[in-house]
Amino acid sequence: VQLQASGGGLVQTGGSLRLSCVVSGTSITLSDMGWYRQVPGKQREWVAGFRTRGTTDYADSVKGRFDISRDGAKNMVFLQMNGLKPEDAGVYYCNLFGGTYKLTWGQGTQVTVSS
Repeated sequence: VQLQASGGGLVQTGGSLRLSCVVSGTSITLSDMGWYRQVPGKQREWVAGFRTRGTTDYADSVKGRFDISRDGAKNMVFLQMNGLKPEDAGVYYCNLFGGTYKLTWGQGTQVTVSS
């Protein structure tokens, strides 16, 4: 199983980015999938989740600004990030959502937000 995130970059405060994650080796339609963020010196934290039944969950810090979606045919998970703030910066990863079991983490994609 491989998780390949992309789409990060440098944006100004208030800007937008759309992250993509290609999942290979397992079907995302069979698993709840999520996005996570890590900043140096801190533990990786959950940001958004997409359940197989179609419902979504978000960390309080991103509610109303981020939107998680998926394309089952392409086996991809997306994170649309709007209204970006400096505190949204970090390396973003996709992985299973919920529970303690996680797939091997991919390299992630760096998001930098300038103030």
